[in-house]
Amino acid sequence: MTTTRIAHIEAIPLRVPRPLAPHMGHAVQPNERGYLIDPDNGTIYPADDRALLIRIDCEDGTVGWGETYGIVAAGAVRELVDDVIAPWLRGRDPLDVQRIWESLYNMMRVRGYTTGFWLDALAGVDIALWDLCGKRLGQPVHKLLGGAARTTIPAYITNIQGADENARLDFIAAQHAAGYRAFKVHASTAFDAVALIHRMRERHADIEIMLDLHWCHTAAEAIAIAKRIEPCGIAFLEAPVRVEDVDGLARVAAGTSIPIAVGEEWRTVFDAHLRLKTGAVAVVQPEMGRTGITQFMRICQLAELHHARIAPHATIGFGVFMAASLQASAAVESLTRHEVQNHMFPRYLPLFDTTMSCAAGAYSLTTEPGLGITPKPALFEHRLP
Repeated sequence: MTTTRIAHIEAIPLRVPRPLAPHMGHAVQPNERGYLIDPDNGTIYPADDRALLIRIDCEDGTVGWGETYGIVAAGAVRELVDDVIAPWLRGRDPLDVQRIWESLYNMMRVRGYTTGFWLDALAGVDIALWDLCGKRLGQPVHKLLGGAARTTIPAYITNIQGADENARLDFIAAQHAAGYRAFKVHASTAFDAVALIHRMRERHADIEIMLDLHWCHTAAEAIAIAKRIEPCGIAFLEAPVRVEDVDGLARVAAGTSIPIAVGEEWRTVFDAHLRLKTGAVAVVQPEMGRTGITQFMRICQLAELHHARIAPHATIGFGVFMAASLQASAAVESLTRHEVQNHMFPRYLPLFDTTMSCAAGAYSLTTEPGLGITPKPALFEHRLP
């Protein structure tokens, strides 16, 4: 195999309008920039679908695709790619992917950029480089990560649809009939999540149920909620306290028998280390759109050292970082289930050439070189200037 160098890097913002719908059960109007604020946890979301793709071209014509978390202020990430990363990356060997990540991280470390938009940019570039590595070597990325521990990946539903409790239960019943056996409830003041969980358990003895508290509570409040649902046999309690409340996380873990799950906001293994060393975390949820493949795997390896299980998070994305997450997840021994954004995944899958799919409660694993996903021309009809 001859050596080829990186010739071009491009960040591509995408935006697809969609009809305004209630957010977490609340009717919320977006502002003039198209953003709305979740009234429960204060988090900002776009009213439409957004993504930021990363394209890296090599001198021999090989193209690698990445995607990062581009739903808010994607222009900030785009500028970091164009102004800082691209000039430095041109001329480098794409097979040096982990060395490249280390160098990029070190470039901004002393300036305090160890998270946020800078790490989002690194995640997208890292995914594209791993895609290039697989294509250059003629292997799917999971082979480069040590081989697949499984050929399918169990999925859990994260978007329980329905205007009221009965409609949500009907939706769960339909998904159960379609083969899904795991569901995550998102706490909201718009409906009683605890009551819904109890009714879910009454109707379905064979399902896993998770509850996401969205970082909204004190440790005492989270423990009180946990006590109310413990009899339902909950698979995990997600994000029970504020992100920065590491001590509170430990208090919640000590106060309930429900396993505690966190990690979607982490960018690096350093974030994971601060929480895992407390012994509070039973389930780790790395988010590929924030970590990239390099840090995703390091987080999983550290989690396994602490005997924690892995249940990757899947946030709002069009498909490339989902393909990356599945490739990496396949190589993780302690993986349990992988989240599926069931309201987005099937919507955008037709805009890619891929054999990736999710049906009957499980993702399929692609075996083509690289990530096994390539955008179709129709996707770029949604490109922003």
